[in-house]
Amino acid sequence: MVQRPFPILFITATRIGDAVLASGLIRRLVDEIPNASFTIAAGPLAAPLFAETPGLERLIVMDKQKNGGHWLKLWRQVRGRKWGLVVDLRGSATARFLRTQRRAIKGKSAEPVHKVIEAARVLKVEDDPPAPFLYTSEQTEDRARALMNGKEAILAMGPAANWVGKAWPIERFARTAMELLGPNGVMQGGRLAIFGGPDDRRHVEELRKAVPGDRCIDLTGKIDLLTAYACLKHARLFIGNDSGLMHLSAAAGAPTIGLFGPSDDRLYAPWGHDVRVVRSPRSFEQFKKMDPGLNQSISHMMDLPVSQVIVAARDLLAATEMKETADV
Repeated sequence: MVQRPFPILFITATRIGDAVLASGLIRRLVDEIPNASFTIAAGPLAAPLFAETPGLERLIVMDKQKNGGHWLKLWRQVRGRKWGLVVDLRGSATARFLRTQRRAIKGKSAEPVHKVIEAARVLKVEDDPPAPFLYTSEQTEDRARALMNGKEAILAMGPAANWVGKAWPIERFARTAMELLGPNGVMQGGRLAIFGGPDDRRHVEELRKAVPGDRCIDLTGKIDLLTAYACLKHARLFIGNDSGLMHLSAAAGAPTIGLFGPSDDRLYAPWGHDVRVVRSPRSFEQFKKMDPGLNQSISHMMDLPVSQVIVAARDLLAATEMKETADV
């Protein structure tokens, strides 16, 4: 007997990082509800992450409008249906006025918790929080394999951030790449893969020069988010600022080092077993005192030295090499 589709409305984040961190909930629903039919609503940057979700019926891009007009527009698009489940990770009023068998709406946390756990609480699965996970088609995976093809190990880097305050200086990314990939480096002879958006191309020019051209895979502004995610599955190590790319890397299973300064790693640390946080000597609270709005147009990452990142990279490479050996 053919089961009728179970319609789920899933309202997720605007920012890429937040959307990735909550993405494991969709996988949990796919696994537990085989006949799930998804309508996913997300901001324009995050929406492409979910384009290849199984059972995806509709992907709604929520462009922000004045006076919350985007919420009214969403309500008009989804109000005519009786939903099996409405999941709202943005805690909107819209979800409360829809016809549904069950609704799961994000509330305010009594204390700060990691965003993966915060999302898991919406479905009451915080005791076993689902790790971030994105679905990709075989076509996307094939494209990634072609882009990353080669025998040499790949050092992936994400030197961009959504705010200059969180961006480690590009010359330090370059020095780190040269030390890890150069003569006597722990990844000697390896390749460098650079990730970023179209607006980051000029910013990464100095990093491109860290290795010979035939050992540089510059993907900046050239691929979509799901292809980037698939490519990161082939990385031996990722180093990047606190950003959506960092969370994509951890979700892809790449050993990931996240560089933190004026952002709270208690909430936004990369999630996974093979991850590390390297932060500047100052605490998040110290940054808040200095820059209460966290919006000054200056880099707050100048006091994070290359040597500290190199030590973390060596430690993580050694730890994951032992793990790979044990798995063989």
